[in-house]
Amino acid sequence: MRLLLAEDEKDLSQALVAVLKHNNYSVDAVYNGQDALDYLEGQEYDGAILDIMMPKMDGLTVLSKIRAKGNQVPVLLLTAKTQVDDKVTGLDAGADDYLGKPFVMKELLARIRAMTRRQAVLQSTVLQFGNVSLERSTFELSVGEERTRLANKDFQMMEMLLTNPGKVISTERFMEKVWGYDSDTEINVVWVYLSNLRKKLNAMGADIEIKSVRGIGYVLEKIV
Repeated sequence: MRLLLAEDEKDLSQALVAVLKHNNYSVDAVYNGQDALDYLEGQEYDGAILDIMMPKMDGLTVLSKIRAKGNQVPVLLLTAKTQVDDKVTGLDAGADDYLGKPFVMKELLARIRAMTRRQAVLQSTVLQFGNVSLERSTFELSVGEERTRLANKDFQMMEMLLTNPGKVISTERFMEKVWGYDSDTEINVVWVYLSNLRKKLNAMGADIEIKSVRGIGYVLEKIV
């Protein structure tokens, strides 16, 4: 699951990124509102954490702008302002939740889980292609009676493929979605993870396969 974190206090941002990554989230971190807006308009995220008080553009303005363009990504506002009127303003602007500073990391993680879970309910909880199913709520991949729970990155990649069967997904797109826009991870990691998914599908008796399209990317197709 990929998150955008927009927090101008760099020490706090670094601490949050470390905790989020430890909890299997992919995170892009920015330090001002303009960058937050650019990232949200140019990339797809499963959730965003926006500090209200940021340089260049405040979090409420960022939120209002993306909502005006129809972007319904779940947003948690993070701020030192905790007055009722401030909360109402944030929620009326389209925020999904609101957390005042200082906060406990466990509560932040719980709120992120809650808001992304609500978003998942709006989508189909089960993705299916051929005889393969992926349960979004449990990360469980199944073929008939065969079941296995996927690790976070395996799940994200399988979700991308099952959401777009028959469509080629570029290696760069996998990198951006799963590892993050600014990741310094080597691009061949995509091949490594997809090879692992291929083995899982084959071992489970799937009637679909992940094919490579030379020089372009990968596509999920039924076995002929």
